[in-house]
Amino acid sequence: MRLLFLFFILLFINNNLNAQCATFKLARNGDTLNCVDKAGNKRGKWIIKVDPLRGNPGYEEEGIFADNRKEGIWRRYNLMGDLIAIQSYKWGNLDGVSQYFTISGIEREESWKAMNPLNAYDTFLVEDINDENKYQQVILPNDGKSLKNGRWTWYRPGGMGIIKTELWSLNKLVVPKTETQNTNEEEIKKPEQPKPKPKEVNDYEKKNKNKKSVKVRDGKTG
Repeated sequence: MRLLFLFFILLFINNNLNAQCATFKLARNGDTLNCVDKAGNKRGKWIIKVDPLRGNPGYEEEGIFADNRKEGIWRRYNLMGDLIAIQSYKWGNLDGVSQYFTISGIEREESWKAMNPLNAYDTFLVEDINDENKYQQVILPNDGKSLKNGRWTWYRPGGMGIIKTELWSLNKLVVPKTETQNTNEEEIKKPEQPKPKPKEVNDYEKKNKNKKSVKVRDGKTG
């Protein structure tokens, strides 16, 4: 009885969602897909197929639309059904960590920061990578695109080790200071002080301060 009641509840919810859609598709399990509401906005779960074009391979991707924008986790597959990307979206733009794969395994990871499309400018607190207790306030104009922000990593085939990493802060490549660089900077700022002269040398120079220099034979010829 409970299962029958639950079935009717789910059927009612699904029919209610369908009523909000001007166009939609039904999956084999009865889920509503590719809903376009009466205002022309994409919403709910979507599956999008892109055919091969001009040498570019085709793919399928699935995820959620909210008010005509991609939201949350989207997965992309090649036309053979292999996973090739897991992307994270906010406000229709990449946000957070996205991963890309080949048949051998993970190829790279990217980190992004989405900007709120409702704001002409966005304000960020940026951490100083050389001082975790230091932050700087940055105000940037919103051009509707995501910003590279965080660690980017490229992997060897099959994920067997890292080829290289980059650290980005709001679309700027950051090069952290190393201990060697910090040491060199301190040496440059603090020039080496001359060693103090022995007492005997100071006494000799003081005693002969006003005397003419005397050429001393040192055994050299010429």
